[in-house]
Amino acid sequence: MHAVAAAATVYRCVMRMTSAVRATRRTPLLQVVKSAVATIAAWLVAGWLVPGPAPVFAAIAALLVVQPSLNQSFAKAIERSVGVVAGVVIASVLGIAFGGTAWVVLVAIVVALLVAWALRMTAGTSNQVAISALLVLTLGTATPDYALDRILETLIGAAIGVVVNVIVVPPVAVTPARESVQRLAEELAATLERLADALVNPQDRVALEELLLHARLLRPMRDAADTAIETAVDSLALNPRGGRHRAHLTETTTALERIHPAVTQTIGMTRATYDRYEATLHREPTVHAIAEQLRRAAHDVRRTVDAVGTAAPGSAGRTEPERAEPALTSPLHVATPSADHWILIGSLLEDLRRIHEELSEPV
Repeated sequence: MHAVAAAATVYRCVMRMTSAVRATRRTPLLQVVKSAVATIAAWLVAGWLVPGPAPVFAAIAALLVVQPSLNQSFAKAIERSVGVVAGVVIASVLGIAFGGTAWVVLVAIVVALLVAWALRMTAGTSNQVAISALLVLTLGTATPDYALDRILETLIGAAIGVVVNVIVVPPVAVTPARESVQRLAEELAATLERLADALVNPQDRVALEELLLHARLLRPMRDAADTAIETAVDSLALNPRGGRHRAHLTETTTALERIHPAVTQTIGMTRATYDRYEATLHREPTVHAIAEQLRRAAHDVRRTVDAVGTAAPGSAGRTEPERAEPALTSPLHVATPSADHWILIGSLLEDLRRIHEELSEPV
């Protein structure tokens, strides 16, 4: 037993270390190619324009500037350039004043970090200031000409990184955002339907626990959809290809905003059912009416996102979904529930009302 426990502990430690260095999915190959092209181009151009030592600063700048979106590329270019200028200036002043000994290098790193802290620089810029100061004092000579050349190198590398990211297929992340919202909507609709079935059919505790587990999975899916929308918005900023995608992204965002509250209400209804379920619940007349409304709500969740799917760029030839009209339209007649079920039924009715308010607006 002790050996098994130890092996399990070692396995968990290895998995944690692996997850720290490995992403959940690979970086797109195009991103790797763009980074390589930008780095090579920066090395060649900077080496031609700025004679002297190998253009390390230019290559590093280009490598860091090529980001998944143009907006991030411009931000990284500014971060890199400001950090290098500040670091080179600090290193040059200290190097000229005290020489290039080891203790001066250490002092330069501390001064660079303090200056970045005093100026409220971002973490990335602060690190860049310190790294630049370290590289200048260890790889070169602390002279004004050397400092100016390294600054020029960095600006060349950053500019080349941005240009490569603009020319080589600027990434647009609208389609992944739409797909993420569609997955969320489908799972939300399926959860509503599962809850409807659970209300009108007797359930044991295992089935109720499974129902609650499925409902709770909606939260990470909603968070993933939010992140996908943010990524899509960022991918369109400053992007010359973004014009024809912005309207569709707006529609996708609107659809997510409409189903967003329904996730919370659905999880709440499922949890209330789990906590207050009684074996006689399916005998309540009102429960059957609520189940029907839940199925109608599932219909309307799918309808909300279907309208976005047909408007997507490149969706020509797709047929209009059959779910054209909202289903949450007929009135719900509530019979007086029994004393055992009135709290649960009241809770379900209130959450249904909120879902109805969000989904009943015209698409």
